[in-house]
Amino acid sequence: MLEAIEHLIDGAAGLLDQDVFLPLLYRFGWMRWEELSFDWAVIAVYGLISVLLTMAVCWPLERLRPIERWKDHDAVVWDIAYTLVARAGVLPIASFIVFYQVQTDLNQYLALRGYTPPTLERAVPALIGHPLACFCLYAFILDGADYWRHRLSHRFRRWYYLHAVHHAQRQLTFWSDDRNHVLDDLITALWFGAIALLMGVPPLQFPLLGMALRFIESLSHANANLSYGWLGERLIVSPRFHRFHHSPEAGGRRSCNYAAVFPFWDMLFRTAHFSEPYRPTGDAFAPEAMATGSWFAQQCAGFRLFFHRGRPDAAVPPRDSASR
Repeated sequence: MLEAIEHLIDGAAGLLDQDVFLPLLYRFGWMRWEELSFDWAVIAVYGLISVLLTMAVCWPLERLRPIERWKDHDAVVWDIAYTLVARAGVLPIASFIVFYQVQTDLNQYLALRGYTPPTLERAVPALIGHPLACFCLYAFILDGADYWRHRLSHRFRRWYYLHAVHHAQRQLTFWSDDRNHVLDDLITALWFGAIALLMGVPPLQFPLLGMALRFIESLSHANANLSYGWLGERLIVSPRFHRFHHSPEAGGRRSCNYAAVFPFWDMLFRTAHFSEPYRPTGDAFAPEAMATGSWFAQQCAGFRLFFHRGRPDAAVPPRDSASR
């Protein structure tokens, strides 16, 4: 069964490589990347599969057990576009290209100077020969790093002005996870890339780790009345746990429940709030363009706030708080 699935994926990637990627590389004189083009195609196919899998799980939950019902879903349309680009479009392929090149150059630089490139297996020899355990540990560490990236994005005012694009959504659905400002996405990519380089994550695993973590993140944004129980909610971030992070009461720079996948990080650093009721979402400080505008309007609103010089009419969300 698994071999048949792998064969189908390889077949789809091969067609995409031959009909799209290789012609583009030839057209723009980038044939030096020819050996990696099939890997790009595999990443794109896996990204599309991740979108379809997320839809297959989250869409029925939102239909059967919605927290909120809306007369229209216009504000969600752009979130779908964000997701397609982030999961199966340019972003995962670009992250692979950049990460592969940086890791190759860094390893060569270290090797020429007599240093051994860093890897998690060298730090924890017991992981050698156990790729699944290593992959899970990569995911756990990256989620811990993301906890602090996310928390800091709420702590620093100008950074939050970019992150507010994500929090402005009042129609929160599983599509909302990838609704981000381009500068915020760039910071995230650099943050993740730096941590992954320090651990020696293999280049092809880097985008796959992101896809695996983002499945849980998408589910946590779902408009679904779904709880995992007392124990489950302390193991994996649930829609109820994360929804409170998006509520106006906990929004802005006064927030909690920052973890994307593992609540352990919120519990460890005392920012966890469990058993909160389901509440409306949105950010009262965000311009309306961030909530209901087009992709271009949302991005421009983020840039305007980011470069704002702190005039009295600027949105000034309250500060980050510790757990109560």
